[in-house]
Amino acid sequence: MSFYEQLVLATEQHRRHVFEAPLVTAALAGNISLETYVAFLTQAYHHVKHTVPLLMATGARLPESHEWLREAVAEYIEEECGHQEWILNDIDACGFDKEAVRRGQPSIATELMVSYAYDQVNRVNPLAFFGMVQVLEGTSIKAATQAGQAIEASLGLPKKAFSYLYSHGDLDQQHICFFEKLMNRIDNKDEQEVIVHSAQVFYKLYGDIFRSIEVRDRDNRLLAGEVNDAA
Repeated sequence: MSFYEQLVLATEQHRRHVFEAPLVTAALAGNISLETYVAFLTQAYHHVKHTVPLLMATGARLPESHEWLREAVAEYIEEECGHQEWILNDIDACGFDKEAVRRGQPSIATELMVSYAYDQVNRVNPLAFFGMVQVLEGTSIKAATQAGQAIEASLGLPKKAFSYLYSHGDLDQQHICFFEKLMNRIDNKDEQEVIVHSAQVFYKLYGDIFRSIEVRDRDNRLLAGEVNDAA
């Protein structure tokens, strides 16, 4: 069994914390309000804006023996630049103030996930970042495009309000193949354990972000979520 296959298997039960979150199940059914969709985009902005800085920190801390992986990180950086602006443009297309989101603060759940990512890269092992990649890209390819299509049809929003979801559903299909090849070159058991552990934790933290968002259906009825947890 390849390491990538081991990683997928070792995180199988942890993925449920993301995919069984009320926001995810409601979004996939197209049964969320406009405000809920924008609340999701808001938290996405507040963690996606850290992707490139985290990649840069990861690349800087990789040892010379992992130069091949540093080159891959450079490719990721080129691909990920500016994606937070796509999210702000989606928010604008929904009729909300994107600059207010830019100036705003993330939820506590979002801040904790971002903080954990920086801590792992800077204190523990830069390879821990790839646990986050597994979680975010693995989630996108399974849910982003389907959720975007369902929400677009339900709310009647223009296609330009879904550039983040649609691009990541398609783009991350390519990324996950690239990621799989990279992970299968990690043959050190200690390094593998770092990546598996971080992925398991990131599924918990990412699921917590979804679960911290107030979820309302198309008729504005409260379905789930915790509110007023902004830092």
